[in-house]
This record gives sequence, structure tokens and C-alpha cells, in this order.
Amino acid sequence: MPTDAHRVVVLVTDGLVMMDMAAPVQIFGHIGAPRYTLITCAETPGLVPTCAGVSVHVEHGLEALAEADTVVIPGYHDAARRTPSPPVLEALRAAHRRQTRLLSICVGAFTLAETGLLDGRRATTHWLDADALATRYPRVMVDPAVLYVDDGDILTSAGLAAGIDLCLHLVERDHGADVARDYARRTVVAFHRPGGQAQFMPPGASLHDEAVDEIAAGRRRHDDTHADTPGRTGLAATTSWAIRHLDRPLTTRDLADHASMSLRTFNRRFTDAHGMGPGAWLTGQRVRAAAALLERTDDPVEQIAARVGLGPEALRTHFRRRMALSPSAYRNNFRPLSH
Repeated sequence: MPTDAHRVVVLVTDGLVMMDMAAPVQIFGHIGAPRYTLITCAETPGLVPTCAGVSVHVEHGLEALAEADTVVIPGYHDAARRTPSPPVLEALRAAHRRQTRLLSICVGAFTLAETGLLDGRRATTHWLDADALATRYPRVMVDPAVLYVDDGDILTSAGLAAGIDLCLHLVERDHGADVARDYARRTVVAFHRPGGQAQFMPPGASLHDEAVDEIAAGRRRHDDTHADTPGRTGLAATTSWAIRHLDRPLTTRDLADHASMSLRTFNRRFTDAHGMGPGAWLTGQRVRAAAALLERTDDPVEQIAARVGLGPEALRTHFRRRMALSPSAYRNNFRPLSH
């Protein structure tokens, strides 16, 4: 291995999401020397099971992290309910103290959050798990809408394909746009989707009632566990209620009244729990609901705006800001072909 190559180590965890590992392995490994050298490691080397029903062979243990310039943490099954072992957490903290760059893909962010290294930082993960990340780690400023967050020495991405975007972003950071663009062209992937572009997630308002109930129930269980923690109580029922009534002209005051809190207390607790203010959260839910209606109906934008509690111009403005597309362009891109 060339000693001057940037050493990328991919930390493999039981239940690995294979595509999350494939992106850094393919990109950094294929670009290769003299720019990068790449290896995989695991807490216990050998065959590591993935969530796809197959296993991958990993030769190196956690000692590989001591030699890394960049550590990549792919997603793994049930990350929201699992806690990495103390040796894994300490190895990552030690790597960070050595100024190693840390990168998570998808729900690999839960491992970074457990180390405490994301406290006070902006981060993202797969949109399905963003609420769980914000609830479990209230000191992390979770942004559920973006493809990736570059916070200098620590970077996080949304799920699956967003890992490709983040890895290409790092190649561009390390070696310039020409190198990243050439690799993107040869592998037939987009160059490049900016990190601030929205994750194209289906809106909470379009979920089946049982799915909304499951999300709310999960929050209530967490609230019961942390009953004495500020920001952890009285919110789940209110967010579920708000998602079901987006057609109403809801305000932050309405949400606070529903939660039986003063406006000041509600704002503080909501921001602690969700990493954003209730107004920004409510606007995000309206945009997500509008996205589902654009995908699934022929309703004009004016009618959709009314159904999600926004005026037509306000919907266009917020939609473009959050989704990086106009409502009509979104409909053209994401409408099912069989519709």
C-alpha cells in the first residue's frame, strides 16, 4: 500500500446494509492508489451477516481504525434500537481525537450519535429514521430533509443512494471536481446532487393511519421512558394530530394548546425534541403532504395547496426551497409510470 494514499476504513456492523457499504468500497476502492487505499474492518473479523441474508468477509479488527484517515460507518439493521459496544465507541472517539475524518451513511449516524461526537452538530440520516435519531439523541441537530451534511471532520448522509452523493462530494473535496466528475461519468451516476437537495420522502400525511399510530406509539413509549427529561413528553400526540389535520390553518399556538403547554414551553420542548422549531416542522409536513398529492392525484396545485393548509404561492415557494424542484417538476419526475 502506498504510504501517501489516503486511508479509508469501512467499519462493518452485523446486519450491514450492503448498498451503504458498496458505495464507499466501490468509489474509494475503484479510484484507488495513489489517491486512496481502502480496507474493511469489524469488531470481530471474519464473516459478518448482512440484512440481505448473505455475509461479507472482513479481515481486519478495530485496530485498523488507528491507521485510518477517514472512517466510514454504513447503516445496519435495527440501528435505532441497538447500542454499539464500548470498544467500537471508544475506537471511534480515539480516531476523532487523532483528527480522523468520520463519515456515516444512512442509519450509521446512530453509531456516531452514540459516541457523543454529533452533540451540538447538524446531521442527517434516512428520512424514515430521522425522528428516532432526534428523539434518542436530542443534542443532535437532525435535518431530515437533506441528502448529506458536511460538518468538516464529521459528515452524515441520508439513505442508500445519498451515500454515493456524499462519497463523490468527498472525492471532490479531496481531489477536485474533475476527478469526481470523471468517476461519476464512468459509473453512470449523477454529478453532483448538492447536500442541501431534499430527500424525496413520502409525506407523513400520506401514511396509512396505522403507520402514523405506530410512529406515535413509538414516541409515547420513548416519552414514558424519559418522563423526567425536558422536551420528551406531551409531543407525540400533538405531532400525530397535526399530521392528520394539515388542511387546517394550524399555528404554533394551536399545537401548544393541543399539547396543553404554554407557547414558550412548547417551543422550547419541541425544538429540543425535533431539532427545529414547530413552525419549520409544520411547513415541512405540509410540503411532504403536497408531494404525495402531486404523485398520486391529478389535482391542480391550487387545490393541493388548500388541502395542505397553504396558499398556492406559499406552497410553490416552500416546495421549491425544500425539494429543489417546483411542484409541477416534482410531479413530472416522481409520478408513477402506471398512473
